[in-house]
Amino acid sequence: MPAIDSAIREALVARLRFYRDIGVTEFYRRPVDPEMLASLQPEISPQVSKTGKPGAPAETQVSESRLGAPNVEVVEENETIPSRKPIPAPPAVHAEIKPADKAAALCLIRDEIGECTRCGLHKGRNKLVFADGSALARLMFVGEGPGADEDAQGLPFVGRAGQLLNNMITAMGLRREDVYIANVVKCRPPNNRTPEPEEANTCSPFLFRQIDVVKPEVIVALGATAATYLLGQRQPLAGLRGRVHSFRGTRLIVTYHPAFLLRDPRQKKEAWVDLQIAMRELGLKVPGRG
Repeated sequence: MPAIDSAIREALVARLRFYRDIGVTEFYRRPVDPEMLASLQPEISPQVSKTGKPGAPAETQVSESRLGAPNVEVVEENETIPSRKPIPAPPAVHAEIKPADKAAALCLIRDEIGECTRCGLHKGRNKLVFADGSALARLMFVGEGPGADEDAQGLPFVGRAGQLLNNMITAMGLRREDVYIANVVKCRPPNNRTPEPEEANTCSPFLFRQIDVVKPEVIVALGATAATYLLGQRQPLAGLRGRVHSFRGTRLIVTYHPAFLLRDPRQKKEAWVDLQIAMRELGLKVPGRG
């Protein structure tokens, strides 16, 4: 397959990030009409080979054509699509902790994590990013994972996306130090890619324990990855936004990740609608329409 030039690669990365941010995280092969393929064969002159495996669905591999077309895999209608990797059930909810003991309980979780080497993300880590904010917070934000700025400083949401999150918090009538902020994974994935299931499933139990200690009244999941690993279901954001989810004895609201809002500022208005739901749940005054 011909090498992809840098401009096309960057465009593809941007497009895949866009799909990820709106909750489209997996792609499946669609069956191709054999008659349509046959009509194209004289033009692209593919070389076709059959797998011929007994009892297996017929599968056709089309090699790269003289026109530079990519390899195409054609699968018959009756082939079953592999099931998605399951998300493990979350741990049992821990007993409620007295307010005076919450800060110490969070420190114990951080000490247990230590200089973590439980998954491969530690290999490229500069600093582990545990959390930031108040142990007594009524509102908690959960993101996907640290970026470059967070990895350098050891704090969540301190880069450009963090500045936007700060503005969002201020618009709600709160201060950053009033809320609690954490991520699904605590080490930066290479090139800010989406955490792999193994990485997220290894790290998320610590996040659940943080949630159980803080016991916020409302949690805001920032983006599809956070929503997926908190709610235990893969679903586009459109199906999760606009309503209040019951979660570990508290209420959870889903909205866009600030990094996505930086790439598509048109969605800031929709994110503000989500934050107003959180404000109502917290009993905060929602600005009237002016």
